[in-house]
Amino acid sequence: MHTATIIDTKAPAFQAMLEDMRQFMKTEVYPLEPNFHTKHWDEMLPLLEEKRTMVKERGWWCPQVPKEWGGMGLSLEAFGQVSEILGSSPFGHFIFNCQAPDAGNMEILIEFGTPAQQEQYLKPLLEGKIRSCFSMTEPHFAGSNPVQMGTVATKKDGYYHISGRKWFTTGADGAAFAIVMCLTDPDHDNKYTRASQIIVPTDTPGFEFVRNISIMGEEGSGWASHAELEYKDCTVPVENLLGGEGAGFSIAQTRLGPGRIHHCMRWIGICERAFDMLCQRAVDRELSPGKPLALKQTIQNWIAEQRADIDAARLLILRAARKIDEEGTYAARAEISIIKFFTARVLTQTLDRAIQVYGAMGTTDDTILSWWYRHERGARIYDGADEVHKSSLAKQILKKYGL
Repeated sequence: MHTATIIDTKAPAFQAMLEDMRQFMKTEVYPLEPNFHTKHWDEMLPLLEEKRTMVKERGWWCPQVPKEWGGMGLSLEAFGQVSEILGSSPFGHFIFNCQAPDAGNMEILIEFGTPAQQEQYLKPLLEGKIRSCFSMTEPHFAGSNPVQMGTVATKKDGYYHISGRKWFTTGADGAAFAIVMCLTDPDHDNKYTRASQIIVPTDTPGFEFVRNISIMGEEGSGWASHAELEYKDCTVPVENLLGGEGAGFSIAQTRLGPGRIHHCMRWIGICERAFDMLCQRAVDRELSPGKPLALKQTIQNWIAEQRADIDAARLLILRAARKIDEEGTYAARAEISIIKFFTARVLTQTLDRAIQVYGAMGTTDDTILSWWYRHERGARIYDGADEVHKSSLAKQILKKYGL
């Protein structure tokens, strides 16, 4: 799926670009964060669009997209290092137009979209003129089992009639279209070919926005939200089908491999920012005059352990990215499972320890830590729960021993 030239990420020019991006994030993006808790997404857009224009001027737009489609054409390994930098702020990926779920939908449309679909949906998405969403998870079925769902698309007279309920559809609030995973042949003997992916404009009759789901007490809005949707005989032409009937599962798997690299490197960015905050707070906060927290052995142990874990997670992710670049997603499925559960654990522990060092202040919205703690607890659940990835990995390992 990820078509790009392999890049020497150790080259001075690439490293210089990364440093420029770090400085851009610190000077232009971090100062926007206090608005995150007080303003609706629509109120934030003018500020974000200003920064997006600056990114375009610097040639950093859509770093994950091939050059022929207007992006930087970075390999997955190279983009992973960019994603870490952008992940240090909730706004980073959106400002560079490589945010989930749009980044995954761009890849799907580039790989599987027809010329007409690419003209109508992909081009404005690449230009940042619209947003999209990916509608797969359902309330009554386990999200970690994408072959099991109840939303059905019935074909009749050149149209698909879609009926069902979805939730945790990230960014549906304000999106121009959804890519919907639904059953087109629910009785097929092969469960992996029962589902298809269909493009549904959100202004289609029968597309019903139910609510933005409250995540630990916060609904969010716009791109930073997770919606529940109802499809009530939502009717679109058969030309909106992506990649052929029955290809839904295979497209989803192709999408999710690189997507987990994106997520995991974003989490490393969060870890680095939280780790920096932890260390600075440990030095600045005195328990008594001249006795900062940093002198406590427990705090020193945490600092040492998190440094080792973050570094280990980064290396595992970049190894997985390199393998996908060189051999494809299927060949790297073990590595993908490893980084998914390992990095999620490192993320949640880093945030927890940073908050602990900040004390009561860490639980408030005076820092970015509490927002991340609320919203990134889901890292151990979405894109396959930890337990699912561990089981999958163990089975792959045990095959070598004849099980």
